[in-house]
Order: sequence, then structure tokens, then C-alpha cells
Amino acid sequence: MTKQHKEKELYDGIYAVIQAVGMTVTIKQDHSGINMSYNFIGDYVGFDAKRLIEARNELKLPISLEVYVKTMTLHELGHAMDRDALQASLPRTIEIFTMKKQHSLKEIYHQEHLLTMMLEEHEMNIQFEQTAWDNARALNHIHQFVSETEFDNIMQYSLATYKTLYEQDVQAYHHLLNQQVVQLA
Repeated sequence: MTKQHKEKELYDGIYAVIQAVGMTVTIKQDHSGINMSYNFIGDYVGFDAKRLIEARNELKLPISLEVYVKTMTLHELGHAMDRDALQASLPRTIEIFTMKKQHSLKEIYHQEHLLTMMLEEHEMNIQFEQTAWDNARALNHIHQFVSETEFDNIMQYSLATYKTLYEQDVQAYHHLLNQQVVQLA
């Protein structure tokens, strides 16, 4: 199968889900290295065909590409359903982004107030991800695109990446606090 044929097949699968749920979100193919994403400013679902296939192959359980694409499309539509909340978070997201551009990782991980902002970003991301998955589950319940088991497996794998990064930074935060206590003693 040619690269163009596979890309069209993926696009068509995404489009079919969007049409079936009755939403009007644009689809854009990109080469971002992110399997699928929802851009709430532009109100579109982006997908990187190569990364989408790679991400599916990283799953521990054998799940077809079709099921993976349907599930991830539902997830991105779940973000679209939460667009107002995403837009409301933009000012704080910009503040955190600006902080990260102005400070090195070493500075961030050695200053409590900066690391606290990183934790806040993780918490916001996890909340947005969980809401998108809840919305996706509701859409899947109505339209029965994929089995509940397959949906849950993909969801858990996806959420784990966000939670793992958060837990690593929580540990770094506690380590930083412990260092401050030792220095005060």
C-alpha cells in the first residue's frame, strides 16, 4: 500500500467518525510527530499519519489500526466538546509557556514557584485529557464505534503518559522541598 493510499485511508476513517457523530470539525494532516491532536484555536483535528501508525504499534495489546483511529478520533472530538474550557485556560497556558521559555530546566527544577507552575500545567493537562476521554466514552456509548474493552485499553495507555510525567515532577517537587528543609536545618 502506498504512503498516499494509507494517508487517505486514515483521513477517511477520521472523517467517517466526525460525520457519524454530527460534528463539523476540520481535519488537517501534518507532520508534527503527534499522532492526533485537537487545535482548539483553529477548531481542527490534526493527524500525523506516520506517527499514528507508530503509536498504535506501541500498544501492549493487539488493536487494529481502524479501532485505534476511531478511538483517538473520538478522543479528539471529546476535546472539541470541551473547547470553551480549553479557550478559558489560554491566558494561564500562555503564562506557563512564557515561563518555560524564560527559564532553563535546571532553573525550573530548582525553584519551587517555577516547579509549582509545571505541576499546575500537568494537572490542567490531565483534567483536559480526562474530560476528553469522558466525552469520547459518551460518544462511543451512543454510536458504538469500538468495544468498551478496546476503548478502555487505549484510554488507559494514553492517560498513563500524562500521569507518568506528572508523577515524575511531583517527585522532583518533593525532593526540592526536602532539600530546602535540609538547608534550613
